[in-house]
Amino acid sequence: MAAHMDRIVLPGDKISDLKESETSKKVVLGPGLRTETEDVYACKPGVLKFKEPNVYWIDTHQKRYVPVKGEHVIGIVTQKAGDIFRVDIGGSDQASLSYLSFEGSTKRNRPDVKVGDIVYSRLLVANKDMEPEVVCIDSHGRSSGMGVIRSGGFLFKTSLNLVRKMCNPQCVLMKSLGNKFPFEVMVGMNGRIWVKGRTNKETVALANAVCAAEHMTNPQIKAMCHRLADALAGFE
Repeated sequence: MAAHMDRIVLPGDKISDLKESETSKKVVLGPGLRTETEDVYACKPGVLKFKEPNVYWIDTHQKRYVPVKGEHVIGIVTQKAGDIFRVDIGGSDQASLSYLSFEGSTKRNRPDVKVGDIVYSRLLVANKDMEPEVVCIDSHGRSSGMGVIRSGGFLFKTSLNLVRKMCNPQCVLMKSLGNKFPFEVMVGMNGRIWVKGRTNKETVALANAVCAAEHMTNPQIKAMCHRLADALAGFE
């Protein structure tokens, strides 16, 4: 199977070798793949990827976000309608967020949410036939780091490919930056990243470093972080 992975596919390509080699176990199809009758086809251009034991997806430089249940996203509150907030998460439709979807929120103790606020949330409902719904609590009713972001920082948008790269536990970028600077970061699977350094100058430098790292190799990323630390040290 390894010989067939990491190859470029185009929309409409039939992934025939996947079905032939995985007849003994259930195949899990990720983004970019769809089934039609008993065959599997690519519906996005990109590189066919495989993860043990039986997960397949297409790695593509996509900017339009398609909501997926359970994913964490960064949204912007655009409207308040009664007890519901409308949140732009970068998809084709805005998501709804109930005032009760915050830790400790009740009818008497409502969260302080305003239009224009940035919220870090989790997708509770994501269906092509339904409006997306986000919440700022986990399955136990705890915030777990989710909620309104009020501590300054800088929000910017990147490709979904870079976001997946940053969410990898072995991401060299996050480790290299963490060794050089103390900073806060929140990564949304919808291609939005919020970062905050000790100063405005560090915050902007960190955001630029993240954007520049998308097409770099691991050695190039380490070298860039080292140069960045040296350059910022010269301003102190």
